[in-house]
Amino acid sequence: MRIAILSRNPRLYSTSRLVEAGQARGHQVDVIDTMHCYMDITSARPSVRYNGKRLPYYDAVIPRIGASVSFYGTSVVRQFEMMGTYSLNESVAISRSRDKLRSLQLLSRKGIGMPRTGFAHHPDKIDDVIKTVGGAPVVIKLLEGTQGIGVVLADTQKAAESIIEAFMGLNASILVQEFIKEAGGADIRCFVVGGKVVAAMKRQAAPGEFRSNLHRGGQASLVRLSPAERKTAVDAAKTMGLNCCGVDILRSNNGPVVMEVNSSPGLEGIEKATNKDVASMIIEFIEKSAEPHKTKTRGKG
Repeated sequence: MRIAILSRNPRLYSTSRLVEAGQARGHQVDVIDTMHCYMDITSARPSVRYNGKRLPYYDAVIPRIGASVSFYGTSVVRQFEMMGTYSLNESVAISRSRDKLRSLQLLSRKGIGMPRTGFAHHPDKIDDVIKTVGGAPVVIKLLEGTQGIGVVLADTQKAAESIIEAFMGLNASILVQEFIKEAGGADIRCFVVGGKVVAAMKRQAAPGEFRSNLHRGGQASLVRLSPAERKTAVDAAKTMGLNCCGVDILRSNNGPVVMEVNSSPGLEGIEKATNKDVASMIIEFIEKSAEPHKTKTRGKG
């Protein structure tokens, strides 16, 4: 097969591992910088151009699109789909999961466990937004933040009101969520491929930190999932319409709750924590699934 990986940096661990895994299984794998692609949009013969040339036909494309380039990145994926190329994660599903508000609303509609959440832009009564999610302490998130950036824990009502007012002053849209104290600064990253959890790790926040992101000093370790946690991860991936994703779960007193569904999850932490060859599992899924014009919109909303 001829496979394209959309990535801005071929030296990234995840990108290089996917290239290695694809080549080990006999495929031609090219890394293409998403932001250097440009499109010829025509009804007769749509194409993607790169470095002054029309790209050849690819059997499959693996989007590794950062949150900062979601709009342009998904438009490139959509162009490949128009050309009949199979996408590991299709463009609509990526857009769906990248919109934090939209993804939470869809999870809510499907009855999937999640923290109680309020959304606000300019509420008349800030205190009522905080009260709606159960009162302080609360977690306040910028709608556009990634890797723990723009996520603040407010311990008291006054602190929460001050933080919300500050974000409002920047004309930012925010999410206010209940703080799952019993999680103890830990979350579980479930790596889902083809409707199955193929690997899972526990991420423990550094001392004095409540965000468990590995970028922020969190420590990863192997974890055993309960049947409810496994089902929650699979259901969340299905709701987003993603074939490959990372589902971040907290262990609450009311069962597993989903914090986020990541359409471009990193491979380094999960492979090192579990000692599993997740990259090869992704390539194997593509081998079984990739057919011309097979990509279709999964999920709803």
